Amino acid sequence: MDQKVRGMEGKLVVSCQALPEEPLHSSFIMGRMALAAMQGGACGIRANTKEDILEIKRQVGLPVIGIVKRDYADSSVYITPTMKEVDELQEAAPEIIAVDATCRLRPGGVDLETFFQSVKRKYPDQLWMADCATVEEALHADALGFDFIGTTMVGYTQESKGLEIEADDFFILRQILEQAKHPVIAEGNINTPQKARRVIELGAYCVVVGSSITRPQLLTKMFTDALG
Repeated sequence: MDQKVRGMEGKLVVSCQALPEEPLHSSFIMGRMALAAMQGGACGIRANTKEDILEIKRQVGLPVIGIVKRDYADSSVYITPTMKEVDELQEAAPEIIAVDATCRLRPGGVDLETFFQSVKRKYPDQLWMADCATVEEALHADALGFDFIGTTMVGYTQESKGLEIEADDFFILRQILEQAKHPVIAEGNINTPQKARRVIELGAYCVVVGSSITRPQLLTKMFTDALG
C-alpha cells in the first residue's frame, strides 16, 4: 500500500466537493478548501472530478480518494458508474478510486462484479474503495477484493432507506468491521468530532467527513433553522 495512504490510518479525510448547482462549485475553490483542510490537520481528501483533483493535488500533497459523479438515464448508480469515469480519474492519478458498490445495476445493466473485474484488469495497480449501503453489500465488495470498504451509501439507496450510519452506536459499521477482511472507511453523516472519534475507536481505518466541514450553506441552515 502507498505510504501516503498508510498515513490516513486513524485520521480524518475531508470530502471537498461542490456540485454544479452549489455556490462553491469551482476547482479553484475546492483546491483552497483542501488546503484549509490540510492546515486543520486532515490527512486525506475525497474529491469529485478530474479537474478538481488536479487542482487539489496542486495545492496539497495529501492522498486523494477520487470519484466522478455522473447521472445516466438507465441507472441510479452515479458514483464512478462506468469505465469512462475511471479513465477520466486515471488522468488525475488519485491514490484511491471510489465506486458505487451497491447491489444496483450500473448503466447498460452491468453488475458490480463484472465492472470491478474489468477495471481491475485494466488498472491492476490502482487502489479501489467500495461505497456501500448495507452490511451485505460491504461483505460482497470485501469478497470481490476491494482494497477499502466504505459506508458511504448507508441511507441513500432504496435498500438502505431509513438506516443511519450512526444509529445504535454505529451498529452497521460494527457489523462490517467484525466480518470484513479489508480496511473499512467510515463515511456518511458523521457530523461531529465526537462521532468521528468514535468510529476510529471502533476500528475504522479512517473517517471521511464532508458536509459538516465543506458545505457552508448547510451549516448556515442549521443556525437559521434553530432561530426559526
